[in-house]
Amino acid sequence: MLHVLYLVHDVSDPAVRRRIIMLKAGGAQVTLAGFRRTTNPIADIEGLRPIDLGATRDGRFGQRLAAIAKAAVSIGAKLGDMPRPDLIVARNLEMLALAGRAKSAFGATVPIVYECLDIHRLVLRNDVLGKALRATERFLARDVQLLVTSSPAFIANYFKPFGQVAAPIELVENKYFEAAAILPGGSEAPGDPEAIESPIGPPWRIGWFGALRCRRSLELLADFSRRMEGRFEIVLRGRPALSEFPDFHAFVESEPWLSFGGPYRNPEDMAAIYGEVHFSWAIDFFEAGQNSEWLLPNRLYEGCRFGAVPISMGNTETGRFLSQQDIGILLAEASPAALEATLGKMDQHRFARLKARVLARNPGTWSYDSSDCRALVERLRGLTAIPGSFAAEALA
Repeated sequence: MLHVLYLVHDVSDPAVRRRIIMLKAGGAQVTLAGFRRTTNPIADIEGLRPIDLGATRDGRFGQRLAAIAKAAVSIGAKLGDMPRPDLIVARNLEMLALAGRAKSAFGATVPIVYECLDIHRLVLRNDVLGKALRATERFLARDVQLLVTSSPAFIANYFKPFGQVAAPIELVENKYFEAAAILPGGSEAPGDPEAIESPIGPPWRIGWFGALRCRRSLELLADFSRRMEGRFEIVLRGRPALSEFPDFHAFVESEPWLSFGGPYRNPEDMAAIYGEVHFSWAIDFFEAGQNSEWLLPNRLYEGCRFGAVPISMGNTETGRFLSQQDIGILLAEASPAALEATLGKMDQHRFARLKARVLARNPGTWSYDSSDCRALVERLRGLTAIPGSFAAEALA
């Protein structure tokens, strides 16, 4: 059985849990180690007790650098009791900085995989800091044997033009995981999308689920809902980034047609939460012109999997993807007026047509199953059979 040491920046990140589920479903044994954004250590993630590397704070770049430096000194002792892994997967640049130290701690050649699912705005700056971070990434990635990323636009706009990573690239999209393939004892997916009936509108409900970090989206949706005087309601679920809008809860409570339903579990709760809305908000201005325009977010795949009609900006990678699929609502500009012009006259007949087009697409467009999990693990297993210094060349 392939033994993977998974180094992560935040062990409580729901995306970390999803990757662990995928690796285990594909037949891998996983040891989890990483930082946390909580006061106390996390006791359990999918049956794993994480090796705690300390606490970090969202948006606190200096504090995170200090935490990495401290962990670099102690990581050998932290990992001392675990068996040597077959492979190290480092999620994000800060964990790539620790992967080499972890590899040295085992005193053997262990392949390193770099998993990068977002391009942080700091590495795109043209000043001394940005250039230093890119140079650091290139240096740390010199021995990486595989880059895992989630959007073709990350490759086209960052990794290739800047020459950051010479290793082969594996595209692993942020797709939904079918419960039958993933969850222990699962026998069927949690809801047939064809059988999920959306509530009769109006009111029409727009769901914005996941990592809620975009103040502009929040204000735009609030303005639009007020403009429509209750004909549209906005349902928020997930984890708000309070570092970006510390007044999030007060803001939502002050808006008559916004509601926040708290966190949820993925994949367990997805059929229920998307079954309560008509549309999925697949727009993010958090890093406009950069990461936000290049990513293909989780909510894109999850919403479409359960028949929610996606709303996106037309000039983004998400918009181009939806245009190729000939589905969804694409906006030319981000304004309450543009939303009203596009959605304001929504009726049941038009919505039914929009939803039917989403449901008509191949389910594999939105979901991973057990065969996809096994294929990923086999791809990783192949790295362990190739001598370290020749792995990237041989796989290219």
